[in-house]
Amino acid sequence: MNSDKKQNPHLHPTVENLSQAIFTVNRHAKTAPNPKFLYKLKHDALQKLIKEGKASKVGLHYSGNPKNSQQQSDVLVKCGNYSFHLPPSKEDFSQLPHLGKLDSYVRNPKASLSLNTAKKLLMAYTGLKEYNSTPHQKKPRYEKPVFKKLGESYF
Repeated sequence: MNSDKKQNPHLHPTVENLSQAIFTVNRHAKTAPNPKFLYKLKHDALQKLIKEGKASKVGLHYSGNPKNSQQQSDVLVKCGNYSFHLPPSKEDFSQLPHLGKLDSYVRNPKASLSLNTAKKLLMAYTGLKEYNSTPHQKKPRYEKPVFKKLGESYF
């Protein structure tokens, strides 16, 4: 019996499981070398939860890291016990109240979900598939250096 591997039970797409998975994916995306797919997964999952009425847009916050040193707002989305930010649409500015600056004391609860489990759950929920954008490239073959006789030109 292999006690090193812990088998995660298949998670059902409940609001609590999905919000934990989004939290895990979002946390890893901030430090990932290529975070595009993880952010896309988060965005699509939150949009689907909003459409189904399982998550709601609360209001707008000023972004903590605005692009090009300009003021920028993000949509605050409440899903279960978790809060997330999404880029706003044009309609969001007219429909949602502006909540001002982000309160740094409000924190999401801890989630004990692995990245792989979270990705699998969200990929099954949204229908997204991860494609490896860079196939394995062959390393260039080693070429021995060519040494010219003294006085000969390398060109």
